[in-house]
Amino acid sequence: MCTAITFQTKDFYFGRTMDYDISYNEEIAITPRNMPFYFRHTKELSHHYALIGMAYVNGGYPLYYEAVNEKGLGMAGLNFPGNAAFYEREEGKDNIAQFEMIPWILGQCESVKEARDLLAHLNLVNTSFHEDLPTAELHWIIADQNECIVLECVKEGMMVYDNPIGVLTNNPPFPQQLLRLNDYVQLSPKQPQNRFSEQFPFTPYSRGMGAIGLPGDLSSPSRFVRAAFVKLNSLCEQSEAKSVSQFFHILNAVDQQRGCCEVADDTFEFTIYTSCCNASKGIYYYTTYDNHQIQAVDMRKENLDGSELIRYDLRQEESIHVQN
Repeated sequence: MCTAITFQTKDFYFGRTMDYDISYNEEIAITPRNMPFYFRHTKELSHHYALIGMAYVNGGYPLYYEAVNEKGLGMAGLNFPGNAAFYEREEGKDNIAQFEMIPWILGQCESVKEARDLLAHLNLVNTSFHEDLPTAELHWIIADQNECIVLECVKEGMMVYDNPIGVLTNNPPFPQQLLRLNDYVQLSPKQPQNRFSEQFPFTPYSRGMGAIGLPGDLSSPSRFVRAAFVKLNSLCEQSEAKSVSQFFHILNAVDQQRGCCEVADDTFEFTIYTSCCNASKGIYYYTTYDNHQIQAVDMRKENLDGSELIRYDLRQEESIHVQN
């Protein structure tokens, strides 16, 4: 399971945690403008916006988990098991496989507004990338500096929701996640006021008691509430270093430690990596479970008019600075 957020200071930031029990040897992948994207059911994009993000590369094709394009639009796919539904091909529609969604949208759209227009003609089909790779059950968050939406394809049809919170986790469907925030309307970063009774003089015995009741478990509904509370109450300076640091601190609130979420006998889900993309500048920052030092790849230092995929391995080993 995963958590994705948006964040705005001087620049616009977009990123996520990748929580799973196994890694697919993902890499940072930069797709330059002239590397064609081929699609199973529609014509290729021979020229498109450049993308940077995390991907599993198979046969030279980047299966993006999340990415931003050179125009500042970001998109991430998150697990949506039991609810996601994809469809058969339909004449008169743009028939796109779920694994093609990120390049399809980010390759052509500068903004969420343009993405909405593209989605109006979309039919998300149930074609898998390879017979050995099952069709991932996903929903998507799409965001720029002005707005954010969630795309969910369910058995009732394709749904596009405004996302005023700028947070997405997994199940249940997004409207239920938003509705559940009402259960926590009493939370505050301030110390609580006595509304229990005037007959007893309560005395707070600790700082932070205004947030008592904030869920701390690893379920996706609880992570949604926790990420929303931390993000919406976050204070940050405008510099790049402070913004990136604060972004990682927000997502650290939903970090999953190995051993706390068992998915099978002796198999545990954990936060494989955490990403933070400066979508305004095209810089991809990340940490991994075993390396907390923030790493960065700047897409604008590459030849974005090229035609070959640019790939960077993740730095996995912990880097500890010894001061004495």
